[in-house]
Amino acid sequence: MPEKIPALDGAAPALGDMEGAAFRKAGHEMVDWIAQYLDGVEGYPVLSRVRPGEIRDALPPSAPETGESFEEILADIERVIVPGITHWNHPGFFAYFAISGSGPGILAEFLCAAFNAQGMLWRTSPAVTELEEVALGWLRRLVRLPDTYEGVIYDTASIATLHALAAARQEAVPRVREHGLAGRPDIPTLRVYCSDHAHSSVDKAIIMLGLGLNSLERIEVDEQFRMRPDLLAEAISRDRLHGITPLAVVATVGTTAVTSVDPVAAIADICDREQLWLHVDAAYAGAAAMVPGFEATVDGCDRAASFVVNPHKWLFTPFDLSAFYCRRMDRVREAFSVTPSYLQTPNSEPVRNLMDTGVQLGRRFRALKLWMVLRHFGAEGMRRRLAEHIRLAALFASWVDASETFERLAPVPFSVVCFRACPPGLQGEEPTLDDLNRRLLDDVNATGDVFLSHTSLDGRFALRLAVGHIRTTERHVARAWELLEKRLAASWS
Repeated sequence: MPEKIPALDGAAPALGDMEGAAFRKAGHEMVDWIAQYLDGVEGYPVLSRVRPGEIRDALPPSAPETGESFEEILADIERVIVPGITHWNHPGFFAYFAISGSGPGILAEFLCAAFNAQGMLWRTSPAVTELEEVALGWLRRLVRLPDTYEGVIYDTASIATLHALAAARQEAVPRVREHGLAGRPDIPTLRVYCSDHAHSSVDKAIIMLGLGLNSLERIEVDEQFRMRPDLLAEAISRDRLHGITPLAVVATVGTTAVTSVDPVAAIADICDREQLWLHVDAAYAGAAAMVPGFEATVDGCDRAASFVVNPHKWLFTPFDLSAFYCRRMDRVREAFSVTPSYLQTPNSEPVRNLMDTGVQLGRRFRALKLWMVLRHFGAEGMRRRLAEHIRLAALFASWVDASETFERLAPVPFSVVCFRACPPGLQGEEPTLDDLNRRLLDDVNATGDVFLSHTSLDGRFALRLAVGHIRTTERHVARAWELLEKRLAASWS
């Protein structure tokens, strides 16, 4: 036994938390700092300019022996941390898919940390479980999914895809929960199908589930980068002929590179006929279904076994929050529900325990920020903002189409434009064009005013501008175009 720990004498510091008055003062300072940051975010370069190791080297290697003041901590945030931030909350952020930390969402995160609620069981915080049900119900109706889908919040769509394929495995493979896959002669090779443009999270899910990358079949796309159902049907028939068991299909609504939409209804016909699990990854573009004129975005999705949309991508909810919907959530529970004795509760009333719907035991109160964001902006406010982003992308695409030195490389169904510089005389000179566009991308991003990303389309290096930030206006899109034209002229003249 250790020696008895002596009690603190009267002169020793207290062992409690930051006391109330100090917390209130620091809290007001922090809110003021955040408000000033958001108001002045355009003054920062979008893409961080620090060198590798610079942040680490600017801070001591060990924690301080005695506590430091909030003022000292905030000063280091400004001195060290802020220069190392790539400012996703900058209206000139056009890379990847812009994620917006809107005001109500930021305040919700503040409140979430204050509650510090853990939603593994209903009784560990009833509001965590029940508000999640309410907020996901609101979102489900906004994106035009039927009420037959039960929802749960994960951190990202990657985790949603993992759980969807785990549920598909649970449904298709006898006693896989108990016996797994290894060394089972009764289980043939399993196959999952997706398009050439499906997200790499499908590959990772296949790895995690023990299926192996050889179990993933990527189906070719058409001229609009959509999965070809005829080739999917052929692949399934060929696999069955060779003793391979089809397991699931992942269709995408809004692919990462070009935001193409797979023909979900036709894919659902095949899955119904073949009795396969259909998962729809609508992480980005699913939100567009709430915009008048874009209802067809989710055509056929009501027939999928599972569906995911990310409010942290295009619904102004701070990262991270991914909404997973499933018509067979019982399969998810069968795959993951484990209740040790210390988590067992009286069965006096039927309740939903979030820990049963996935790998994770602990669950943050993520629903709070989605609920607060939807209440603050309202459905009409969300629709108007999404429609404006779609308009801005179409405007940018029109400038590309009218230009003699740029060309568009893909359709623009939503708010992402894929294009490249292609000056007269260089058509067909692919290596030269690729090098030119790489340099152009670096030059434009180095200005600090905007941040664009890139992709590869049919072997061509493509620039990619994604409009999705809540503070982005036509002025910011016009600035991106101005920089592209000027930098290209400077490098090509």
